[in-house]
Amino acid sequence: MARVDELLDVLLAGGRRSGQLTHVEHIPAREGTQADWPTWADPSLVSGYKALGVDRPWVHQVEAAEAAWSGKHTVVATSTGSGKSLAFWLPALTSVRGDRADAAFDPGRIESARDRGSVLYLSPTKALAADQLASVTRLLSASRARDVRVDTCDGDTPFSARKWIQDHADVVLTNPDYLHFSMLPNHARWGRFLRSLRYVVVDEGHAFRGVFGAHVSLVLRRLQRLAAYYAPSSATRGSGRSRAAVQQRSASGLLLPRVGPTFVVASATTADPAVSAGRLVGVDPSEVVAVTEDASPAGRKTFALWEPPELPRYDAASFERSRADRADGDAAVAALTDDPWDVGGAADLGLVDDLGLVDDADPVDAAADADRPRRSATAVAADLLADLTVHGARTLAFTRSRRGAESVATTTQEHLRPVDPSLPGMVAAYRGGYLPEERRALEAAVRSGEIRALATTNALELGVDISGLDAVLIIGWPGTRVSLWQQAGRAGRAGADGLVAFVAREDPLDTFLVHNPDAIFRTPIEATVFDPTNPYVLAGHLCAAAGELPVRTEDLPLFGGDAARTLLDQLTARGTLRHRSSGWFWTHHENAAGFTNIRGEGGTPVSVVESATGRLLGTVDAAAADGSVHTGAVYVHQGETFVVEDYSIVDSVALVGREDVGYGTWSRSITSIDVIEEKEHVDWGSQVSADGRPAVEWGFGTVEVHSQVESFQRRRMPSQEVLGTEPLDLPVRTLRTAAVWWTVSAELLEDAQVDADEAPGALHAAEHASIGLLPLLATCDRWDLGGVSTAMHVDTERATVFVYDAFPGGAGFAERGFGLAEQWLAATREAIATCPCATGCPGCVQSPKCGNGNNPLDKAAAVRLLDAVLAQR
Repeated sequence: MARVDELLDVLLAGGRRSGQLTHVEHIPAREGTQADWPTWADPSLVSGYKALGVDRPWVHQVEAAEAAWSGKHTVVATSTGSGKSLAFWLPALTSVRGDRADAAFDPGRIESARDRGSVLYLSPTKALAADQLASVTRLLSASRARDVRVDTCDGDTPFSARKWIQDHADVVLTNPDYLHFSMLPNHARWGRFLRSLRYVVVDEGHAFRGVFGAHVSLVLRRLQRLAAYYAPSSATRGSGRSRAAVQQRSASGLLLPRVGPTFVVASATTADPAVSAGRLVGVDPSEVVAVTEDASPAGRKTFALWEPPELPRYDAASFERSRADRADGDAAVAALTDDPWDVGGAADLGLVDDLGLVDDADPVDAAADADRPRRSATAVAADLLADLTVHGARTLAFTRSRRGAESVATTTQEHLRPVDPSLPGMVAAYRGGYLPEERRALEAAVRSGEIRALATTNALELGVDISGLDAVLIIGWPGTRVSLWQQAGRAGRAGADGLVAFVAREDPLDTFLVHNPDAIFRTPIEATVFDPTNPYVLAGHLCAAAGELPVRTEDLPLFGGDAARTLLDQLTARGTLRHRSSGWFWTHHENAAGFTNIRGEGGTPVSVVESATGRLLGTVDAAAADGSVHTGAVYVHQGETFVVEDYSIVDSVALVGREDVGYGTWSRSITSIDVIEEKEHVDWGSQVSADGRPAVEWGFGTVEVHSQVESFQRRRMPSQEVLGTEPLDLPVRTLRTAAVWWTVSAELLEDAQVDADEAPGALHAAEHASIGLLPLLATCDRWDLGGVSTAMHVDTERATVFVYDAFPGGAGFAERGFGLAEQWLAATREAIATCPCATGCPGCVQSPKCGNGNNPLDKAAAVRLLDAVLAQR
């Protein structure tokens, strides 16, 4: 503990920063409890684990492994670094090796050597699959079990390698995308593997939430159906049975898992893990064994909440001028938006990053100017990271954006260069968009200690094994408590003590949290929420399933029962499917799975290429490309700056040239929403307003959300002085989706005593709270929704609040809100009114993904407005 106390003192800089520390939470250490190795465990694997330092497993590892070995679907939901991988690899690899032994003992026991047991491992990212491949390879090498064939297979795998994997691999590590787009549609090529499938491991199960979770859940149901079709027993092959009702005892006396795959889900600690895991894999929660008691040792964790200092008055004035410029641009939209693709808003786009001011450069009494803005969280984090690096601490700094990761790393390096020329080389950035070989090299360098500090996006939140870290900095609220604890769990792994510092951004959400620690430390974590019966998601997977094998009546319970039958009839009526007495068929030439993108992303990633050499630097998601690699943009890659010379939307390529510049670029966009078709309409209130309409109107229908990057600014670094603004000629990006909206008359606003100045804040607050409450009714996630509120909308000609599905075509959430409008709005009003805060907090009206920085918000006016609206019902 002395080391952690020392590092906390380092952050405090001998007391000079003590005013920035708002709270310290000490999470006590936990002793580990071990158990004996299971008697069924393969002796070679046990020897391998011992050679790698695992003398005896933890109790929760054995409990989960025992459940999985007995053929029970299992979810192990324990903390980061608790050794969840042993819980699934021990039974899975023992099964594979047991089948091999049985084949040698009694060749008739298995139809052929090609029918030995197989294991499918799924993770949300390629990086995690590659990390697990390295881990399993080390284990098999230490076990001298080189007869087990393990490999990764994904979209980057060459066709020749895929053929070998299909014919020979015992363990395949991949991701749900490859399963959906390639393995399942081409299941005949994978028949040998599917026929012998013993285990399906779903790693980082908490990551599969919202619409993405619904998609993955249906992919796993399709996998179950194909595994049953290829089941090796003559009684089950092709019968549609998902699992045999018996267990088999091998010739060597080992009890083998049931015929058909056993699912093992590894997850961070979440609420109701058995319910979430059952819904994810398509079984009743009662069939899932949940292992939640963490028996691994944990060191004491010191968790510091950190609030950046206020800026000096003269810098505050410059900052406010910049903020006013941005506000002028936003005013052109005449709406307050909550963009689901812009989590975190302006700070994450770099608009207020890295002012570069020293902590003690504050000659003005804070009391004289209490509303001054604060120094950016990224600038403060770079200071803290530099100090920790100087003192030898191994640290991860989690940022909210790719730009933030590059900024923190670069600024930290600049701080360290005058101290010791060797230290900047020990700091790096890690983010999406890097080439795979770059990411692997960075991961290896962190493990070896060659890199001491890494500024990263949440790309390292998921289970890539990086242990032995002293500290973690979390820069800005990561969105959920599950993510917070996953990131914090990186500090002090393997039973060591660790230091975590949460650095608040200048955002009401973050400010509330650092001054209300109970909202972090004594509030339950969230459940993983998704709905596989959502018809907007289910329809595409029914088509994909029909393309793989005809969908039969006995398959319907797997896909939602009556809901699936209704959709199949609708798809048949449209001519999408053909119904025969033997089932529903896909009759088109195209791959049905190709019409459904399970991540809801559109467009081809943009390649960033150095024009002088042709070197590929990385990629940028299509949705973010307009704002980050437009012509003239500054692109930062591992501390080197490049200027975009040409951005081709048609070719999805941005050509860049290496150039040292003293400025950064920030794009500016406008957003609007148009009502395309109102499909349903409800009036509230009998009193007719001056416009001849009822006081409150509800609508549901099709909308188009338009966004366009229209210009960019060059700003001197680090002062943020605006050097100039240049227009851009980029296309308008349009999301056609479904939305629910409600409008209020001018008379109702007056009755609610909400004047013109208060109306934007009242509507915005009501919009935030309603987005937060809709998941209670629609089985969705807050990040599956977007919103817009405006005091006067051109289509409705009234003050209006929109809530829309953040997916092309809609996902059914807004429609659910329309159907439960009164219940939804009443719950929204109650949540705001009963919250004990004075002016608004994350528990009521503040949003973690507000594109306008949670401004303006008027809690009291929102309650008055909602009371008036509900009174019309």
